[in-house]
Amino acid sequence: MSSRRDRLHFVGSIPLASSEEVFRQLNGQVGQFLRRIPDGETGERTLWIKFQQKMLLEHPAIELDPTQPPLQVKQADGTVHRHIQLVRLKPGVDADSIEFDTGYDRAALASYQTFRRLRENGTIPSEIHLQVALPTPMATGLMYVSPQGRERYLRAYERSLRKALDNILGAIPHAELSIQFDFCQEVLLFESYFPAREPNYQEAVFEQFGRLGADVPNDVELGFHLCYGSPGDQPLLLLKDAAVLVEMMNGIADFVQRPVEFIHIPMPKQADSAFFAPLRNWRRPAETRLYLGLLQFNDDPGNRERIVAARRTVSDFGIAAECGFGRTDPGRVPEILAGHCTAAQLLADIN
Repeated sequence: MSSRRDRLHFVGSIPLASSEEVFRQLNGQVGQFLRRIPDGETGERTLWIKFQQKMLLEHPAIELDPTQPPLQVKQADGTVHRHIQLVRLKPGVDADSIEFDTGYDRAALASYQTFRRLRENGTIPSEIHLQVALPTPMATGLMYVSPQGRERYLRAYERSLRKALDNILGAIPHAELSIQFDFCQEVLLFESYFPAREPNYQEAVFEQFGRLGADVPNDVELGFHLCYGSPGDQPLLLLKDAAVLVEMMNGIADFVQRPVEFIHIPMPKQADSAFFAPLRNWRRPAETRLYLGLLQFNDDPGNRERIVAARRTVSDFGIAAECGFGRTDPGRVPEILAGHCTAAQLLADIN
């Protein structure tokens, strides 16, 4: 049976002004249930990878691709959230010589300085890790980049992301660090969200799992957050059940050749026993903690129903929100955290 600290997980984004405010509020209200704590993805990361789009548009090796129609970002209810004009590497650019300044290392190191200070003064307990969330190369590649020459771009961005990760690993003590890779566009890809996909898309995603996992040393916690996007504070699609999530979790188990300490998967508000049933087919590694993203805002009765439904299939799990909530009204944060606290207590009672 897991410990109290494994009951709750936060995937990353929280609508507060600074990492210090995030650390203080999470630790003060739900810290007893946390194994790791994110910095809230504040500042330019508030809209997840949107700041990476700006970085690409300003990069000298990138240009708009006039041959491709804009990508229509449509939510599950059919609402078009926005249109994205795709970019490409300029003709003649050597993809193997390009570097992208992702900024993820600077953000992590700045947050660590605050995290370390709060640990040293006793605000954050020594057993809590700093959770650093990173996107995958496919996140920007599928969302912002033209399919024409996308493979060249993915090689360049992956190399740049690896450099940022190396900087993080070199500056933050491994015993204090958790790395979480966010897989959103990959879930959308498996669910045929994009206009087209390559015949070998599954293999490409699984091999990406393996490469990213191999970049994280075994003495650093490694986790994965699966997601289906919520750019308008609404999901981009509704899964009918957890089957595609299980397929991807089994891909993680098969391709990541090191321990994976945790996986978070999203659950829609309508999740019931039938939704959770495919989880019986997950080849769960013994060391992997599963966090079910079944918590909804201001819905204690529904949270209880979803926890009970999940228990019919999964014997041991932690809980979390469906996704991050960086776009949510900051005034909701105390109520969100209170709901998480109530659900954590309920999880213990049900177990």
